[in-house]
Amino acid sequence: MILFPCTWMVTLPLLTGYAVLRSARTRARRIFPTGHRRIMDPEVMRVQRVRAWTAVVVSLFILLVYGKPDDFTEAQTQFWLRPVITPWLLLLSAPAVVAVLYTSASPEAKRAMRPCLRRAGRSALWYVGVVTLIPLLFVACVLTLTAVERNPAELFYLVPFLYLAVLIGMAWAVLFLVFASSSAVRSGFNTSEVHAALPALLTGLLVWELTGISLAVGGLPPGPPLIRIAALVGGPAWVTAVAWWEIHRLRTRYGVTLRA
Repeated sequence: MILFPCTWMVTLPLLTGYAVLRSARTRARRIFPTGHRRIMDPEVMRVQRVRAWTAVVVSLFILLVYGKPDDFTEAQTQFWLRPVITPWLLLLSAPAVVAVLYTSASPEAKRAMRPCLRRAGRSALWYVGVVTLIPLLFVACVLTLTAVERNPAELFYLVPFLYLAVLIGMAWAVLFLVFASSSAVRSGFNTSEVHAALPALLTGLLVWELTGISLAVGGLPPGPPLIRIAALVGGPAWVTAVAWWEIHRLRTRYGVTLRA
């Protein structure tokens, strides 16, 4: 009989955690499907993988050869900073790129793009809403605790339920962002459905924005001047070249044009 309550004390949090995780993952996958490109070109995907791994190897090599302890700390900071700021850069950049493509499209293409634009807008609102939910829950918790201090006898019973609701809400929001952010970034918040060339265009723009932020926050990479400039410009230039090569393949092999 003693083991029964102990079992429930362990099982109930596990079941609740699993339900929250499953709900967040299901909602994230429904809003941001994992297939982020209309046209999946195996050759392009292979080149992108090679480019990504080469960039990692080159960055580590420069750090190991020329880096100082401060450079390793700065690299670690930027590694964690990029996933945080990338979705917000996309939220600012994607509407501008979509607007240029939309205004240059034919009337028939515009009619086909409108439903996709609405879906992309809803997915962006979902992401912003979930991010906003976390500070709102915190503010609600603070306001309720303030009210409890003023009327402890009447409102003290609310505290356990409040903490539980805030904990579950924050856990759901964080898990949603974990499951959604990768697909949201790759698809440009589902703007890839609007136009097949948008992932490549957004990648080419985003890499230069991130380079500018890295330069402003951490300065040039370590090493001699030539190595510094090559490391700063070479990576974004290579990403841009691969993006334009992808657009060229879309145009020549699949008949996708920027005005279509």
